[in-house]
Amino acid sequence: MIPLEEIRAARETIRGAAIRTPLVRLEVDAPCEIWLKLENLQSIGSFKIRGAVNAVRRAGADAIAGGVVTASAGNMAQGVAWAAREARVPATIVVPDTAPRAKLDAIERLGGRVIPVPHDEWFQALVDSRYDGAEGLFVHPVQDEPVMAGNGTIGLEIVEDLPDVDAVAIPYGGGGLTAGIASAFRQLRPKAKVFTVEPETGAPFSASFAAGRPAPVDFSPSFVDGAGAPIVLEKMWQIDSGLVDGGLSASLDETAAAVRLLVERASVVAEGAGALAPAAALAGRAGTGKVACIVSGGNIDASRLATILAGETPV
Repeated sequence: MIPLEEIRAARETIRGAAIRTPLVRLEVDAPCEIWLKLENLQSIGSFKIRGAVNAVRRAGADAIAGGVVTASAGNMAQGVAWAAREARVPATIVVPDTAPRAKLDAIERLGGRVIPVPHDEWFQALVDSRYDGAEGLFVHPVQDEPVMAGNGTIGLEIVEDLPDVDAVAIPYGGGGLTAGIASAFRQLRPKAKVFTVEPETGAPFSASFAAGRPAPVDFSPSFVDGAGAPIVLEKMWQIDSGLVDGGLSASLDETAAAVRLLVERASVVAEGAGALAPAAALAGRAGTGKVACIVSGGNIDASRLATILAGETPV
């Protein structure tokens, strides 16, 4: 668990970079009250600016003098590139070759150098916390404690804005977002339920939670590019398994339908991962009462969004 004092310190560290995002009610018939935490409204279009900026600013000038490196499908890449540009050091980003063009363009606009690699090679960089040939401080997108503490500031804001929240649903990619938010909830709102949500095309945390131990699963890349994997990172399993109440999943059709509904009912554009939590809540899997759903990002390719709005599910 990330100590509450570290999360509160992170809020001060990231001030001026990350905004306090709104928590708004989704007006829709559902088994619960759905409240949307709109991290898609951050300057880079996702929550990742919180952890990235906290990690880079706390590292100090000497540690980042040679630049910064991360492995990311796109959103953490933008956060690290943003923080590196602010610090005036180079950023090298290792991305899976399935990463959407919209996210790659955003990385390059922020000055990041992109290295595309096969998905397995990219995931190995996450496991190893390094990538041969890329120089600089490696900022892990999920399991560095300053990253998790930065993510935890979302939990602080939810509990402050909705003190009687009954549950929070969190999209699960690598587990760092869950670790931060769940840590804040366990210390501030311990009776609230904490759920993770993954795409059915790669839901290792759900499978592992059900089995009581890390369990690999079959994985297929999809338009939900910010979540889903073949395995749970060992460090994140050790942290997250003790903080959450359940691992949920959503089908691609449910997730696409949630993207569409958010546009139509709330004028909110969410990427695939950002729609996972609302999809699970709409299906009744996150229980009843007041459920905060993390809309983790809004960086979706225009072509994919057009397909979804036309009533179809992208491959």
